Amino acid sequence: MSSAEDDDLPVAGTAVILRDGTRGLEALLMRRPDRGSFAGAWVFPGGMLEPGDRVAGAEESEDAGRAALRETAEEVGLALERLVLLSCWVPPAGIPKRVRTWFFLAADPGTGAVAAEDEVVEARWLAPEAALAANDAGEVALMPPTWRTLHGLRGAATVQEAFALARVPEPAVFRTRMERTETGRIFYWDGDELAGGAPGARDRLIAEKPVWRYERV
Repeated sequence: MSSAEDDDLPVAGTAVILRDGTRGLEALLMRRPDRGSFAGAWVFPGGMLEPGDRVAGAEESEDAGRAALRETAEEVGLALERLVLLSCWVPPAGIPKRVRTWFFLAADPGTGAVAAEDEVVEARWLAPEAALAANDAGEVALMPPTWRTLHGLRGAATVQEAFALARVPEPAVFRTRMERTETGRIFYWDGDELAGGAPGARDRLIAEKPVWRYERV
């Protein structure tokens, strides 16, 4: 799954919690405090593996799922009933803190999210399109894995349809690379010509003002 230099990365688990809102699919996003990891960013609940999340002989993704469940309970007070493995994110080389993160889909248990004051400034349910638009408007700050995950959920009208998107034999693996531009950054993945793909091939997020855009050819 990963290259040799990525084998020893610390691991985390993230829960993409979804519900059927009055106007369609919504995801739970929370704003981190203006300190620590992802300062000020709007992210899905989740966090680093702790010793208690590890089970001898288990797959890394299974341990990450236990971390996602625990962190979700700690951060927003939700006890999730089921996780569906969606993707694995390997961060770009050269950034200060690199963590391999497993993303899981989960349905809102309907008990009401209660944000932990020391870890969450605010929590909101947003439709994927609304969250992407809010990022462009500067109302929220999304990280590339969050942005692309929301972008991929746009075609799902319900939680059931979103879960169907994840029903593949293996989770999608995103080995992220990054290049700076004059007005922002380009994040790109396997298959893009910048990652050694065919000339003209695109699998990239162009994170520049005023509007972030995703290209795949």
